[in-house]
Amino acid sequence: MTKIATWNVNSVKARLPHLVDWLKTASPDVVLLQEIKCVTEEFPRLEVEAAGYCCEVIGQKAYNGVAIVAKQKISDVIYELPGGADDDHARYIEGTVGDVRVASIYLPNGNPIDSPKFAYKLGFLERLRVHALGLFASERPVVLGGDYNVCPTDEDVWDVRAMARDALVQPETRAAFRKILHQGWTDAIRTLRPHGRHYTYWDYFQNRFTRDHGLRIDHLLLSPAAADRLKDAGIDRGPRAKEKASDHTPVWCELQ
Repeated sequence: MTKIATWNVNSVKARLPHLVDWLKTASPDVVLLQEIKCVTEEFPRLEVEAAGYCCEVIGQKAYNGVAIVAKQKISDVIYELPGGADDDHARYIEGTVGDVRVASIYLPNGNPIDSPKFAYKLGFLERLRVHALGLFASERPVVLGGDYNVCPTDEDVWDVRAMARDALVQPETRAAFRKILHQGWTDAIRTLRPHGRHYTYWDYFQNRFTRDHGLRIDHLLLSPAAADRLKDAGIDRGPRAKEKASDHTPVWCELQ
């Protein structure tokens, strides 16, 4: 069994005790990290390696940054999403662990929607769609995990009216995400838990975690070869309940 997780840690140095503790207790085989918020050289590699994991990282000072952390060697790594010649954001890393190709994705937030940030978000989603086509055509087991900053449906939002002008729920955002899904990718959580409110993110504002006012924006998309091996998937709310927690919590799947 291979356990693959995605987690926006919202500063890896600030959450390092939580990350190391979770690596030891949950024992995932692969973790796809987002928003590490440090340059590559400052990633806490020694601490993560001491917990039994290899690391591949592409960082950026104070913002963004993604990593793959795995119990096995990570090979054939690429450190950016193709198609963005002028994009200097550290938002994508991809590599092979065992026989599975994995990617850690930190999609742009896109707010406000009347700014260039929203156009950047939609452009990033289109680049991801094009790249995902090639990964899909490889017929390999592939897991595209990360913070997509997309609530695919109203059921993934605690208050639809409050979010009406948010980039995460705009029709254009959802349509772009669906274009990727419609290639044939499987949403691990919704496949096994098709109904109900299964949130992955709770804002720090107004005690939203304790009130369960959340969003489902962290996703694991599986190619057919990976989906055929899907045994289980879930959301581990434990790390979000801790003091000084990230506002996201790990999402995981198990492949036979």
